[in-house]
Amino acid sequence: MENPIFSRSECLSTYKWGDDCYGWNYVDTDALSIKQELMPPDTSEQLHYHEKASQFFFILKGRATFTIDGEICVLKPEQGIEIKPGQQHFISNKESSDLEFILYSSPSTKNDRVNL
Repeated sequence: MENPIFSRSECLSTYKWGDDCYGWNYVDTDALSIKQELMPPDTSEQLHYHEKASQFFFILKGRATFTIDGEICVLKPEQGIEIKPGQQHFISNKESSDLEFILYSSPSTKNDRVNL
C-alpha cells in the first residue's frame, strides 16, 4: 500500500467557495474529509448545519471568528474547535490578513449540509 504525501500543489482537488475563498482536498472518502481552506480578509460563509458530520477546525494562520448556535468564539493559530452534528454555525475572517485552517469532517459533509 502506498501512502501519498500531499501539499497544496499535489492534492486530490482544489475548489473555490464563498467570496473568493479557496480549498484543497487531501482526504476525501465517505467516512472522512480533510481539507485546508483559505479565507481572505472580510469573508464569511453562510449559516448552516450538518445532520451527521462532526467537524474539527484547526487554525494555522490568522484569527477565525465562529458563530456556533448564536455564540461567538474567536480562535487564533494553534487552536481548534469541534462542531457537533446539528449545531448551527459559520466561520468568518474579520481580520485584515488571510485566515488558513485545516478542516476535518467525519463522516464527510457530502450531501450533509443544510443552509439557513
